Amino acid sequence: MCDHNCQCSNNDGTRHNWTTEEIIAIYNKPLMELLYEAATVHRKYHDPNSVQVSSLLSIKTGGCSEDCAYCPQSARYETEVKIENADMMSVSQVKAQTLRAKSAGASRVCMGAAWRNVKDGPEFEQVLEMVRTINKLDMEVCCTLGMITENQAQRLAEAGLYAYNHNLDTSEDYYKEIISTRSYQDRLQTIENVRKTNITVCSGGIIGMGEALEDRANMLVALSTLNPQPESVPINALVPVEGTPLEDAEPVAIWEMVRMVATARIVMPRSQVRLSAGRTQMSQEGQALCFFAGANSIFAGDKLLTTPNPDINEDMRMLNELGIRIQKPFETHPQPTTVEAADSQYHSLGENPKWTRPTHKIERNEEKKRVKKYNHN
Repeated sequence: MCDHNCQCSNNDGTRHNWTTEEIIAIYNKPLMELLYEAATVHRKYHDPNSVQVSSLLSIKTGGCSEDCAYCPQSARYETEVKIENADMMSVSQVKAQTLRAKSAGASRVCMGAAWRNVKDGPEFEQVLEMVRTINKLDMEVCCTLGMITENQAQRLAEAGLYAYNHNLDTSEDYYKEIISTRSYQDRLQTIENVRKTNITVCSGGIIGMGEALEDRANMLVALSTLNPQPESVPINALVPVEGTPLEDAEPVAIWEMVRMVATARIVMPRSQVRLSAGRTQMSQEGQALCFFAGANSIFAGDKLLTTPNPDINEDMRMLNELGIRIQKPFETHPQPTTVEAADSQYHSLGENPKWTRPTHKIERNEEKKRVKKYNHN
C-alpha cells in the first residue's frame, strides 16, 4: 500500500494512482475490517454525524435521444415516461419547488434535464435564470444537463452554479455494453470543462447493471484518478424500470452497496459519498450501515428524476433517529456569486456541438427499440 506522503498523493492525503487490484482487495476485505477502515477514514475527514440532503428536480422529463440501457427517459424505449410531458418547467415552478425543499431541510437542489448535451438557445437561457434564482434563495444549486462545452460551463458558473453532475456510470470497458450513443471520453471532457470554472464536480456511477467487480473497481480508479477528485460521488443501485433493456436485472444486495460505499470512502477520502438511487429498496438499518461506512449525502424527496425515492419527511425522521445532523448550505464550499445576465462576461456562442457518436450497437438496446417501434405501428 502506498505511503500517504509519497509523490503520488496530494498534501491533503488524497491519492490519484489507485490500481484496480488495490481497490478489489479493499472491496473484498472481511466486512468488519472494511467497515472499520472506512469509518476511520470518514472520521478523519468528515463529521461522522452529519449528512448533506439534496432534492432532485426533473426540469425536463423524457424524450432523450440517448440509449442508456438503464434509463426510462430514453425516447427509444417504451416506458411510463411519456414524451408528450417533456415541456420544460418554468422558473417560477422551480422557485416554488426549491422553497418547498428548503423548508423540508434540503441544502441543495439538483436540476436534471433529459438532454444529450446543452445547446445554446432559449432553453439554456431559462436554465441559467433558474440557477440565478436558486442561488439567490441561499441554496446550493446543481445541474445535470448532459455534455457541456467550456463556455457553457463558464456561463453556468457566472449564474451561480454550485455543482455540476456528470456520472461516469461504470468502467470505460463496460460503458460500451450500456450506452452506444456517446463515448466515455465525452464524459471526461465535460468534467474537464467544468473544472476550468469554480463549479464543484459531482460524478459517480451505478452498480447492478450486470458489470463485474473489476468494472466497479475500474470506475473507482477513473474517479479517484481525477485531480482534484470529485467533491461529490453518487453511488446508485440500479432501479430496474419496465421497458428498459435492464428491466430484468437482479436487485443489488445491501452488502454490495455497503462495500461500494466503504471502498469509495477509502479511495476518495475528502469527497462526499452520496447514497443515491436504490434507497427505496434499502432498509433503514442498511442505510445506517452505509452512513457508518462513509456515506454522508443523500437525495431525498418523492422522486429521483423518474424512479421512486423515500419521502423527505421519512428521511428526516430516520436521520433524527440516528442522531445525524443535516448539513446547512455552503458548509463545505463558499456560496458562488451570481452575475446577472446583463453583466455577464460570457455569452452565447450559438454552440450545438455534435460530441462523439460511436458506431457500435448494443443488441439488447436495439431489441427494446424494435419493441417500441412495433407497438407504435
